[in-house]
Amino acid sequence: MRSKLLAAMAVLLLAGCASNPTTAYDPYEPYNRAMFKVNDKADQWVLKPLAEGYQTVVPSPVRTGVGNFFDNLKDVYSFAFNLMRAEPEKAANDFMRVAINTSFGLFGLIDIADQAGLKNNKTTLGDTLASWGWKNSNYFVVPFFGPSTVRDGSGLAVSLAVPGPEKAIYHHDRNGAIVFYGLYGVSTRAKLLGTGADNLLETAAVDRYSYTRDIYMQYRAKQLGQPDPTQPADNLNLDELMGSPGGDSSAPAAERKAAASEPAGMKTGASAAQ
Repeated sequence: MRSKLLAAMAVLLLAGCASNPTTAYDPYEPYNRAMFKVNDKADQWVLKPLAEGYQTVVPSPVRTGVGNFFDNLKDVYSFAFNLMRAEPEKAANDFMRVAINTSFGLFGLIDIADQAGLKNNKTTLGDTLASWGWKNSNYFVVPFFGPSTVRDGSGLAVSLAVPGPEKAIYHHDRNGAIVFYGLYGVSTRAKLLGTGADNLLETAAVDRYSYTRDIYMQYRAKQLGQPDPTQPADNLNLDELMGSPGGDSSAPAAERKAAASEPAGMKTGASAAQ
């Protein structure tokens, strides 16, 4: 467990070696672009074909059950993280989701909690760290998992390293873990097939990397109720820039000020000519 955590954190620390950032919230851009290409090729040549085969061979009810099973495991983590955030109402909701789906939904294969009206909160350790004060975090591409931030990537690394309910499934067996997380990845990727999200990058992005980055950062900022980091702060005072309200904005402010200070009865050359 310790070796997994150290390896995951080492990847995060290696990103600090990157330099020459062109975007304030992406100081590790050289590393991120390289990892984006690796993930993209892995998706193109491995993950997407597997997901397409999975969708073709496995019946829809079975795929739904597999997705529900993984979703139920996420609720276990969400319960713990909402407790850490001092969100008792959300934690109680997550606990009830796990209890109902595990007991009456065949260990989560059937999502009864949604039908019962229990909210799907899905809180991560990254959300918890943000609520504890780690508000702003730089963009970071995690191997295999894709777009993230240093904060969220750190939370993911800890979540993967600490004991969790999924460890009881494959009993810390390496081959079992590969099968477990492989199935999780294929199942998750299969849900995107044929959706707008699957084709969005191909049709809308000139620079696929920066487009993905900005969409993710906007999404996370909205989730956490934070300002959009992709939009520069507008500190301009338009009244000072254009002059006082109601004035002729087509004339420079200095010119209008000089005209206002001119004694009554005196006219500028332009005014006298009218």
